[in-house]
Amino acid sequence: MLSNELVTTDRNNFENVLIALADPTRRQLLDLIALKGQATATTLATTVSVSRQAVVKHLTVLKDARLVSSNRIGREVRYKVCPHQVSLTAEWMANLAADWDRRLEWIKHIAETKDNSD
Repeated sequence: MLSNELVTTDRNNFENVLIALADPTRRQLLDLIALKGQATATTLATTVSVSRQAVVKHLTVLKDARLVSSNRIGREVRYKVCPHQVSLTAEWMANLAADWDRRLEWIKHIAETKDNSD
């Protein structure tokens, strides 16, 4: 279970992660980087249907959401996947779903109790 402090700290970034993953091109870039281990914007641009400049913009969104990190080696910037933020977001979503399940069970219990008392 996520601590309240962690949820408060990362709540804004959960939104950034969901926004980043909502775009199919960014998901494709994330998959490609994960498959290759690391990649440059130039390499990625040869495998997707958008320009290198668009790839760089998508990578910036992924980086801001902490889904990828970058490392400059000479003139190249290499990107690699940072799966920790996806794990945190998935855990937050699972906890949110579990909370709603508990609430719905409580409503069901109340409804069934009321039906039995009539």
